[in-house]
Amino acid sequence: MKNIGVSVPKVDTAALATGAPVYVDDYPKLPGTLYVKVLRSPYAHARISAIDTTRAKAVPGVAAVLTYKDAPDIRYSSCGGSYPESSPYDRKILEQTVRYVGDEVALVAAETEKAAERASRLIKVEYELLPAVFEPEESEESGIVIHDESDIFVPAQPAGYAPEKNQISCFKVNVGDVEAELAKAEVVHTAMYETQAQAHAMMETLRSYTYLAPDGRLTVIATTQAPYHLRRQVAYSLGLPIGKVRVIKMRVGGGFGGKKVAVTEPLAGLVTLKTGRPACLILDRQENFSATTTRHAMRMQVTLGADRDGTLKAIRIDNYSNTGAYGEEGPAVTMVAANNILPSYNRANAISYCGRTIYTNIVPGGALRGYGATQGGFALECAISELAAKLGMDSYEFRLKNMARLGDVGGVLHSEIKSCALERCMEMGRRMIGWDSKSRCKVVDQDHVRALGVALTTHRTSIPNADKATVTIRLERDGSYLLLTGAADLGTGSDTVLAQIAAEALDTSAERVCVRSGDTDYGTYDTGAFASSTTYVAGNAILKAAEKLKAMMVQSGAAKLKCSEEEAVFDGTKVFVEKSPEQFVSLEQLGSISEGGAADQLIASATYSSMLAPLTFMSGFAEIELDIRTGKIKLLRFVSVADCGKVINPALARVQAEGGIMMGIGMALFEEVHRSETGRLETDSFMQYKIPCREDVPPDCIQVEFVESEEPSGPYGAKSIGEASVHTVAPAIADAVYQAAGIHLRTLPFTPERVLRALRERKHEN
Repeated sequence: MKNIGVSVPKVDTAALATGAPVYVDDYPKLPGTLYVKVLRSPYAHARISAIDTTRAKAVPGVAAVLTYKDAPDIRYSSCGGSYPESSPYDRKILEQTVRYVGDEVALVAAETEKAAERASRLIKVEYELLPAVFEPEESEESGIVIHDESDIFVPAQPAGYAPEKNQISCFKVNVGDVEAELAKAEVVHTAMYETQAQAHAMMETLRSYTYLAPDGRLTVIATTQAPYHLRRQVAYSLGLPIGKVRVIKMRVGGGFGGKKVAVTEPLAGLVTLKTGRPACLILDRQENFSATTTRHAMRMQVTLGADRDGTLKAIRIDNYSNTGAYGEEGPAVTMVAANNILPSYNRANAISYCGRTIYTNIVPGGALRGYGATQGGFALECAISELAAKLGMDSYEFRLKNMARLGDVGGVLHSEIKSCALERCMEMGRRMIGWDSKSRCKVVDQDHVRALGVALTTHRTSIPNADKATVTIRLERDGSYLLLTGAADLGTGSDTVLAQIAAEALDTSAERVCVRSGDTDYGTYDTGAFASSTTYVAGNAILKAAEKLKAMMVQSGAAKLKCSEEEAVFDGTKVFVEKSPEQFVSLEQLGSISEGGAADQLIASATYSSMLAPLTFMSGFAEIELDIRTGKIKLLRFVSVADCGKVINPALARVQAEGGIMMGIGMALFEEVHRSETGRLETDSFMQYKIPCREDVPPDCIQVEFVESEEPSGPYGAKSIGEASVHTVAPAIADAVYQAAGIHLRTLPFTPERVLRALRERKHEN
């Protein structure tokens, strides 16, 4: 293959490197553009009893001040998933009740940002304070009802919907008799694990620009991962027919799931509809932390049972997921915390999971790289390491004995595992980290100990019966191709990868495929860049479209050559007569023919709907140095080996995995959320909220390799890579810390304070 397995440079490299105007804020502003600022709630739970906008409207340059009295009385979800969602339609653009510190109270639109900011400070609001609750278990039993509205609508009603208990869903998995297996197990381990809310920390904050086109349609310029879902939610929230909204996706300055939601777009759209003028809303960094979405904080009790020989018999997980003030993505995230992780140990006789999704009065949870599987993976993998320790087994050997393998069926699996190189991933990672040549625990000096840890993971590729992509490929007059797709490149390089797949299918080079994506008027439908789906779903659609187009080119060439289609052959550059190769029609000639006379245009479209969700597998190995005097964990090396099927573009796949690992390192060691007693987010800037930088993680710290398998359902055997890379970091570090100091860290992040506390408790116990 000429184009597959080749590190083709990203198609947008030059534009990004030279500072070309490709982002939302670069979009040329039309005359009369208004700048929008949001007045936000200072209370975690309150009802607006009075609001006076008189002084704000009097500020020079102010064009509009909008409150809940001016907003559509329509409940919607900001969720960017496929309809029908399991997410409740529980929010309005502006509402009389506010449910977290940062919730929207009013919009101010003015000629300048300065005028809008000044006016927002002059709005006088009187609040009736309501009791607030911040932890899911407390919320469920408190009697405080966060959403008592009768007009909430859930398109795909999740099991366990009980708003009187602040419960959105209760998702269960039951395979075999867990209680019986635990009763028979010779060793049982039970522990509670906690993961924190995590910010997306993308460099480009959420923002949008809206205007009315000459035909009266609302145009939304957005930084989005899912243009078509965004269009649907904007139209719904504003009470518009979907055909009256156009979304244009600009280049995305970091998304990680945080741009899968309709946050700024309905607000800016409302201003445009009310004033008839273009509107620009750009969240500042504080707003991006405190008023968008985060990773769902979860608290999971894991119980495992095994025999003395290390055979895993039973898995039981009980999960409380904190979805915050609104329920977008909540039920699905709770489900994925099980479905994307439990296949790792599907060979256990019995598996049980119960995940509750609970409203609280904090910033809403949403989609973030890993989508629940990161949280579930941390809890399960930590428990696996602890069970191995109880058994006196090496944590690597315990995993090798019990993990999923090629050909596994049944249990929690939706279909047979038809591609799996996990054992080879484990073996390669073991060699790379020096598992056999190094001691798992080495004392450096009286204060420092070095140790190794391991974890593994699975992650599904796409969402069956939901993810869909349509692509169109057109032969151009010069013999090149135009590929139209609705897939959203987030900086991951998907435009490049899709060009490579098209080029391989059409026997040409990626440079001769021009990819155009992200415009709901001129692109083709795609569910969006989430659920580790783009390469798999859009790539399969490209293969189908390319086959159609090749057949059309052969037909057109045969007509020109006056031979039968059976005698004509396409070789990537021309159509020729098989028995007389000197008789041919070039691609340029075919392109010219298709644009003139009565000939059909050489253009083909195809749709691929995902019916399967093949599993990506990864191993992760950590080498740490623990300072037992300060509790500081220094990550020396992290080795990850992935089975993502056939690697289409090794360079892009590697940086994707490295980026995921970096996010996992942040979650494991640095990123901690603090709130005041009243629910105000205190870690709302990069001064307070710490993410890893190059000083924390030097360039040679992270090592990523691939072990290829051949996924029969994937384009050229490909599976996903983007999300699985996050999952193994924290549990591998936790395993290493246990080897170093004999302590089990079960609450993220592993700050020096937590480590010191655990060391002192262990010393006290001894």
